[in-house]
Amino acid sequence: MKRHLLTLALAGAFAACKKAEPAPLYEKIAVERRDIVVSASAAGSIQPILTVDVKSKASGEIIEMRVQTGDEVRPGQLLAKIDPRIPQANLEQAQAGLEVADAQLANAKAQLARSDTLFKAQAITETDYEAAKLAYAQANAQLVNARTNLQTAKDAMEDTQVRAPLKGTIIQKNVELGTVISSPTKDVGGGTVLLRMANLDTVQVSALVDETDVGKVQPGIPVTITVDAYPTRQFDGQVLKIEPQAQVNQNVTMFPVLVNILNPGHLLKPGMNTEVEIHIGQRQGVLAIPNAALRTQRDVASAAQVLGLDPEQVQQQLAAAQMGGGGRPSRGDSTAPAGDGTKLHAAEAPKPGARDSAATFTTPSGRKITLPQGVTPEQVRAAFQKRMSGGELTPAEQALLAQLRSQFQRPEGAGGARGAVRSRAFESNYIVFALRGGNPVPVAIRTGLTDQDYIEVTAGLNEQDTVLVLPSASLVQAQQDMRRRFQNVTGGGLPGLRQQSQSTTTPR
Repeated sequence: MKRHLLTLALAGAFAACKKAEPAPLYEKIAVERRDIVVSASAAGSIQPILTVDVKSKASGEIIEMRVQTGDEVRPGQLLAKIDPRIPQANLEQAQAGLEVADAQLANAKAQLARSDTLFKAQAITETDYEAAKLAYAQANAQLVNARTNLQTAKDAMEDTQVRAPLKGTIIQKNVELGTVISSPTKDVGGGTVLLRMANLDTVQVSALVDETDVGKVQPGIPVTITVDAYPTRQFDGQVLKIEPQAQVNQNVTMFPVLVNILNPGHLLKPGMNTEVEIHIGQRQGVLAIPNAALRTQRDVASAAQVLGLDPEQVQQQLAAAQMGGGGRPSRGDSTAPAGDGTKLHAAEAPKPGARDSAATFTTPSGRKITLPQGVTPEQVRAAFQKRMSGGELTPAEQALLAQLRSQFQRPEGAGGARGAVRSRAFESNYIVFALRGGNPVPVAIRTGLTDQDYIEVTAGLNEQDTVLVLPSASLVQAQQDMRRRFQNVTGGGLPGLRQQSQSTTTPR
């Protein structure tokens, strides 16, 4: 029994001490065509676009209520009636006042005519004549005042009938038959709200979209809405606008996105909870690669170290590829793939005393670029590496690179008119490592839509390419450190088993 246990212990020690096969540093993924659909999900509730609180200009008791919640009304339709007794009495008084004013005006007019005849005959004094004219003017003013009072009384009488201000649906009723209400024109509290109505032909959803997705949302983007009341039916809408003020909930920053939904059948009711799917973009049968294969200018050096490549040589390859592709000399705007790994070579600097000779660059394609007088190859190389590593170029360095690019393009007949480059949404620039001739080579690519797992490739790769999915440099370093610490502690095996084996061979 002891000999069997010893055999098992030795076998385990041998297996533990056996050097493990190193895991591959990268995964090979072929560039292939696939469909990419991107959407942003959010939640919200149905709200009417236009809501109106209906109040009555007249005060008093409600003697008739013509509508209930849910009723569809048209503009001018009678909704309720208020007790008209006081407005009716005021109307009758105003009519009587108008009749008195008419009679007084007629009397004043006749008196003025007589006074005019007597004044011409010098039968009355000028003072009496002026008094007659004043009485006529006062009677005329009283008539105007009486007519105004009558119109006001008519309006007050008409206000006892509450009518719909617009086409819509009654969504809330605050009063019942017999309720005494106050007028907003007489009550400092704003008056009593009788009804609340809204137009439900088009409704709105305020959906909270995460800040990571809101940059892809634009007005006019199509939206699909689902509600629990109709789980098998989808409602179509479109984005109206993105609110500028964010909302922070549990340390998550969200932006309200307003979505309009046509609702001709009024199936969507205010307050319904909705699931909003914003269709950001869709691509069918496009070249795509995993997002994990992408590298930026900042981390391309660490990726090169993982592959065992020289970071400086990788930067030079990217710079050479950009110049060969005629790209714009700005950070991250290269779309042409790198070559076969040929290092950008600078010709020898001019010999001392040869002031008229200029240094040149030799590109991987064999084309030479003549440097301006007084510019050394080291300065140009430093400017390229500074730009490719994400550094900020000085104005002199920017002018130098622009001059070299224009000189490089001139032999290719680039003086002709260029087609305008149309800016496309979701377009970005990245770097991937692809297998060219069996060797990993940095390739600058232009990308499009991404669904967080795969990303569309619009330039730089083709279906025959294979890209490398690399782990992060920090992960590789952590694995190496862990393996080194384990070996230092165990001496290459398991301490317990080694001690046990040693103790079994010790003579008694």
